[in-house]
Amino acid sequence: MYKVYILYSLKIDRYYIGYTNDIGRRLSEHNRRKGKYTDRGIPWELLHQEVYLSKELAQHRERYLKSQKSRKFIEDLLRLSQ
Repeated sequence: MYKVYILYSLKIDRYYIGYTNDIGRRLSEHNRRKGKYTDRGIPWELLHQEVYLSKELAQHRERYLKSQKSRKFIEDLLRLSQ
């Protein structure tokens, strides 16, 4: 089982979209300094997750969400999922 997730950083006021098969581990990795893009946004908060049965479906959904390149699109999705 795979999850597509949306994180938010209040510090930099940005969203991050990804996918994983272990959301706890992945969130922990995002919130640990390692010299990558997400370091500047620590702490990251998990706002949304969707479950998929296969890695391919999760990757497809992640690519779709990222292709929207729209903060409004992400915020509308978050609002609708509450």
